[in-house]
Amino acid sequence: MGVVTVFRSRLRAGVEAEYERVAEEMERVVASMDGFIDQKFYVASDGERVTIVRFRDWESQRRWAELPSHREAQRRGREEFYSWYDIRVCEERSGHEFEHPESS
Repeated sequence: MGVVTVFRSRLRAGVEAEYERVAEEMERVVASMDGFIDQKFYVASDGERVTIVRFRDWESQRRWAELPSHREAQRRGREEFYSWYDIRVCEERSGHEFEHPESS
């Protein structure tokens, strides 16, 4: 089983364009990393943003967490972009997947 990071956040007003530029770059970087599985992003009706990132193992997640470009994006997030955030990193304990044969 893998490692899941759930990142919930709210942006400050007026930072959306620059935030999106940085977020798109980070999406490209993480997608190229060994051990990256996938990432999903959602915006709730109340404006809260949720990103779910899955990695193969703790080592892959740690490399992402310590990557210099990601650390710089985190710094900018605290200083420029976020009014609030919450990060949870969890180990998958079980998992199930289903795809209906007619949906392929």
